[in-house]
Amino acid sequence: MSIRFYDTKQAQVRDFVPLTPGRVGLYYCGATVQGMPHVGHVRSAIAFDILVRWLEYRGLRVDVVRNVTDIDDKILEKSAASFAPGFEGGDPYLEQEDWFALAYRFEQAFALAYDTLGVRRPTYEPRATGHITEMHELIARLVDAGHAYPATDGSGDVYFDVRSYPDYGALTRQRVEDMQAAPDADPRGKRDPRDFALWKGHKDTDPATASWPSPWGRGRPGWHLECSAMAGKYLGSAFDIHGGGLDLRFPHHENELAQSTAAGDDFANFWMHNGMVTYQGEKMSKSVGNTISPEEMLATASPRVVRYFLGQAHYRSQLDYKPTSLQEAAAAVERIDTFTSNALQRIHQVAPGGDFEVDMEHFAVTGDFAAAMDDDLNVPQALAALHESVRRGNKALAAGELGEADVALQQVLAMTSTLGLDDAAAGGSGAGSPAAQEALDTLVQAQLAERIEARAAKDWARADRIRDTLAAAGIVVEDSADGARWSLK
Repeated sequence: MSIRFYDTKQAQVRDFVPLTPGRVGLYYCGATVQGMPHVGHVRSAIAFDILVRWLEYRGLRVDVVRNVTDIDDKILEKSAASFAPGFEGGDPYLEQEDWFALAYRFEQAFALAYDTLGVRRPTYEPRATGHITEMHELIARLVDAGHAYPATDGSGDVYFDVRSYPDYGALTRQRVEDMQAAPDADPRGKRDPRDFALWKGHKDTDPATASWPSPWGRGRPGWHLECSAMAGKYLGSAFDIHGGGLDLRFPHHENELAQSTAAGDDFANFWMHNGMVTYQGEKMSKSVGNTISPEEMLATASPRVVRYFLGQAHYRSQLDYKPTSLQEAAAAVERIDTFTSNALQRIHQVAPGGDFEVDMEHFAVTGDFAAAMDDDLNVPQALAALHESVRRGNKALAAGELGEADVALQQVLAMTSTLGLDDAAAGGSGAGSPAAQEALDTLVQAQLAERIEARAAKDWARADRIRDTLAAAGIVVEDSADGARWSLK
């Protein structure tokens, strides 16, 4: 077994060998909870969820840390706007909402989106506001090492001195001279406009609850500092993989790398970044009106279909959304599900929606699937291997070769499980839940029993009416030598 991933920092695919045998430490950037999750957030979470599942399939234990940035300029600005005279948000929750309540409400919205789409909870999900002590310790180390300094204007800010660290720019391969000024604080107290804030001094316009005492005065953490402090606390000074969206490479991840390594930590061995989601080839923008939210996707397609769409591209590539994208994903998912449903009924007598456990001791993903996933998590090729197994299984079913069909079935189920498609359809009380499937199967089976009676009595008109009624409800009935089987259109 040789797993290879593209390392953004070294700009090449290289062999992945865990720093600790059998165990992987993964940190990937979660949300700044100042609004509802957008499709980019969800695509990133699905990409790293697939990564975790594959590493686990390969027998590795994965410790996953995904942060929550629950204090930020935009969070404070939105909260302050809700207290402004004459504010009409159109939402009772947005009227005079404290910053911490606003952040927590959106944090729950992210959790719901992740759960709905089968993104498993991380090993730990720390909040920035719970790690102020660790941030103070990291700032002190940087000040003592000559890489950070308090602002000269009395603001209480503390900055990272980018020119004190020769390797600044290593992640994105930029020269300091070519970089834009850091926009995260007033430049008057900086030695260089590119110096970025580690600590932001308290302002009179900010609520008192949004500040903490520190050796440099009351204030709150800078955005970049949070991730370095939390990654170090839970994964140690050196860990295997740091991930996030491509848009975070600069300045966020560049600054993380600089402040952590300047403080003496080895930090991440691999940097992995997922690509962006576009709308018909164009960058999504609210001002242009070409955005699509996870809620809008889930209103028109099942969680299983939405996850398939968001996870189908190579994680490093751009994923383009078109109005027909979910229809195409639904057709692909239907091909998979129709085969598994038919095979389960014919081979194992398992009704649609019934429980079935893959025999992972004797069956596994196909060799082509494994080779694709080992090669920088190549999901498009892995999906091609999955659909090839579906075609092979359908051919075996048609020929009555149930042994061969069962091998294909077990492989398909192992592959869909590894990709997280099964978890996207599980849980809850909606139409895709096990309880709903069981109830639907009971009702359909009762209709099919009546149809059998009608056919036995040669009451063809009644039998046809039952079949037409089921068809109108989106249920396809197939007659075979083994009896009638049903599936959803």
